[in-house]
Amino acid sequence: METTESFESVVRAEFRPKRIHLNTASSGLLPARTVAALQEAALLRAEGRSLLPLYEDVEASRAAFARLVGVPATRVAAGASVAAHTGVIAASLPAGAEVLTAEGDFTSVLNPFHVRGDLKVRAVPLERIAESVRPGTALVAVSAAQSADGRIADLPALREAARAHGVRTYVDFSQAAGWLPVDADAFDFTATVAFKWLLGPHGAAFLTVPEDFGGLTPFLAGWVAGEVPWDSCYGPVAELARSARRFDLSHALFTYAGLRRSLELIEELGVSALHAHAVALADRFRAGLADLGREPVPAPGSAIVAVPGLGSRQPELSEAGIEVSDRAGHLRAAFHLHNTAADVDRLLEALAG
Repeated sequence: METTESFESVVRAEFRPKRIHLNTASSGLLPARTVAALQEAALLRAEGRSLLPLYEDVEASRAAFARLVGVPATRVAAGASVAAHTGVIAASLPAGAEVLTAEGDFTSVLNPFHVRGDLKVRAVPLERIAESVRPGTALVAVSAAQSADGRIADLPALREAARAHGVRTYVDFSQAAGWLPVDADAFDFTATVAFKWLLGPHGAAFLTVPEDFGGLTPFLAGWVAGEVPWDSCYGPVAELARSARRFDLSHALFTYAGLRRSLELIEELGVSALHAHAVALADRFRAGLADLGREPVPAPGSAIVAVPGLGSRQPELSEAGIEVSDRAGHLRAAFHLHNTAADVDRLLEALAG
């Protein structure tokens, strides 16, 4: 958007929350256009009409996400969760491969590597992940922004270290895509859920892969992963999709009907404007915390702010109409397009009182 006024007018038209929602890191608000699309999709089924038009929403969502993260749509798979995408990557690694991870990262990024049982999973502090890449490492797996406290990984340094040692990279952008500019082309694999900063319904996640698929095997492939899906319904799939669609999971059609509209809104406003808005509010909160004598977890430039020792106050804040999270003992506040300076000040007042 070109002006603050136009940004705010679009946001006002889409969001009318009845509570102060500072919890996008858990679940984003649904825009009005998304709610309308969900209702229309549900009516198709309720009235016994064909659901075929909803598959167009899947492809439109795939294309919009591809534009958002800077890769061709042919490199984007449509799935259901980060854990499922991580599972395919983990299953595709050879026995004994070393996977480098960040300590305390989100479980969906880590656990599939651990349950293999025959991989060497090494965890280091987030701040040391780039320097910890070594020639024997097969894959580095890390979240772009940490769920628990909003710390942002040094992705440029990680990319360069991985390239220097010929190591594959896997980045989870679930807590970043939608407010932080994303360049998925800089990494071998990325995954992103759509129900947080992308403002979509639950049930959709995207995986990006290299043009050559990076050695992944489509272990979860069903009929939608066929080059011609409707000809792949019975028996083994004769030909897998020649694009990343071979890694698709059966589509939650209602979800994609809504997600298409949410991604349209993200594109309409522009990630640069969303980034500036969210980070400015987060910085306002950090400044207010300093006035209260509180120090958040250092996470410069993040839209997520975590305050140690205050997580236990989440229930009382919810009672007061302010939604935040209790994560790892931290009070976690997450700022997005629908939030305002008044929301920040109200949270600070509640914490002070």
